[in-house]
This record gives sequence, structure tokens and C-alpha cells, in this order.
Amino acid sequence: MMASSTPSSIEHTMLVASEQVPSNITKFKIGLCQLSVTSEKNQNLACARNLIKAAVECGARLVVLPEMWNCPYSNDYFAKFAEDFENEDASPTFSMLSEAACSHGITIVGGSVPESSDGQLYNTSCVFGPDGKLKTKHRKIHLFDIEIPGDITFKESDSFAAGDKPTIVDTDVGRIGIGICHDIRFPELAALYREKGARIICYPGAFNISTGELLWEVMQRARAADNQLFVATCSPSRDSSDSYAIWGHSTLVGPSGEIIATSGHEETVVVAEIDYSKIELQRKGLPLDKQKRADIYLSRWT
Repeated sequence: MMASSTPSSIEHTMLVASEQVPSNITKFKIGLCQLSVTSEKNQNLACARNLIKAAVECGARLVVLPEMWNCPYSNDYFAKFAEDFENEDASPTFSMLSEAACSHGITIVGGSVPESSDGQLYNTSCVFGPDGKLKTKHRKIHLFDIEIPGDITFKESDSFAAGDKPTIVDTDVGRIGIGICHDIRFPELAALYREKGARIICYPGAFNISTGELLWEVMQRARAADNQLFVATCSPSRDSSDSYAIWGHSTLVGPSGEIIATSGHEETVVVAEIDYSKIELQRKGLPLDKQKRADIYLSRWT
């Protein structure tokens, strides 16, 4: 630790996943870069570049960045910091991630940043391969709108449009499902990823202190244990700019729901080992797929 018709959503997921040959790798290190976000984009890019390098120096082959790491998590900043990924010359965040993946020969799940596309803003995660090429991108499906009187009020939908597709991608370290922050609250998405062969789900996130203390760890462990796979989360550090107080605690959870590695709320890099053989052991010892009763779940109650 230093941490012939338009495809349906499910058909789209399968198309993305089947474009690559699955990796045979069974063991590797992941790096979770919990960086401090400022109101200066160039400073954020430099910090991310340095933490990626630090993770690689510790042996990481897969590196994950936080949600909204190139700008403060605020509706006041999203449009100002947004980038059009189709115009790489005007997208320094996209370019930096591509260059970092290529120069280090790693896979990067690039957290999420505001994406501008066709007059809309999206909360988008880009995944880059060791050749520096974009493998896929995930637009946050479930937007975080919350109103708890006396505690927190925030409407992500005031700035962003919601994505409409799940995202699975084959990489040099295996098949990965992608979600962003509030996506983790919905077990149906994680179950879909497990059904389609994902062995790890990466959730860049920026839970606030209120929901983070109650739910951050619980949600990660539940998604991992229910689906008997690895879950990796990556958050900005708590000292990030603006009034949105972030929980931090970037974490790797194993297929039985055990915490493998985690951080506090400070800027840091978590590096930990993923061993896919643990998935097979867990599923063999506790064969949930065989024990499921779809005949009951999907039947009508009378």
C-alpha cells in the first residue's frame, strides 16, 4: 500500500467483451490511486501521472483511478472541465491516460471524468490497454441524486445524462466489468457482469462521508460475495477541493467478501494481489449458481 437491428444493452455488453481474446493470466497486482483533487486540471493530471508511476513501480499491471479525479466533484466544475474524447488534441486527460498506459505497458481503468458528447455531459470511465489504445468507455448508468434534510443534498442529474449500457471489457488481466460509484448500489448490474464472465468489477467512486461510512464497505463486500468475484473501488482522497466531503477508503475485496487491502482517507496508492484461483475455490466450495432457484424468483406469486 502507498490502494441487423440495434443491439440491446446486454447484446452490446457481449459485443464489447467478445472483441478481445480473454487473458489466461491468473495472478497479478492491482493499483488503486487515491489522489487529492484540486481545482487545477493540470495539477490533477500531474498527480495522477505520478501515482500511476508509483503503482507500476510496486508491480501493478492494472491501475484504477477515482471518480471525477480531474476536477472537483461539483456541478460548478463539471461542464468547465469536460472533454470531448473524439477530439484528442483538446482532451488532455484522455491523452495523458493513453500515454501512461502505453509507456508503462499496463491496463488503466481511468476513473471517471466529465465527457462532452453531442451536447450532453456524461460521467465517463475510459479503459486503456497496454498499447495506449482506448478499449472501451463506460458512462455512469445510475446518477446520484440524494436529498437528506440537514445532511446532504446533491443532484448529479442536474449536470449529467445517464449512460444506457453496461460495460464489460477483455483486457490483458482478464475480463472486467465497469461501474461508477452509485452503480454499485444496484446488484442487478453486478450479477449481469458475473453472468457474462467478469472476474473483477472496478468501481471508481466518490462516496461522501455520510453514505460512505454507512455503505461504502458494505456495498463492496456484498457485490463481491454475492457474485464470488473481486471488487475494486477507487476514491479521491478526503482533502480534495470543494464542499463535497469525500469518504476515501479505496479498497480491494475478494470473492468471499473479505477485504484484501484498503486505505484511509488520505492521498495514497493501494497495491494488492489478485489471484483468480480464489474465485474458482469459492465457487466450488459454495456453488451459488447451482443453488439458485430461478424457477421461484421469476415466477408470479399467486
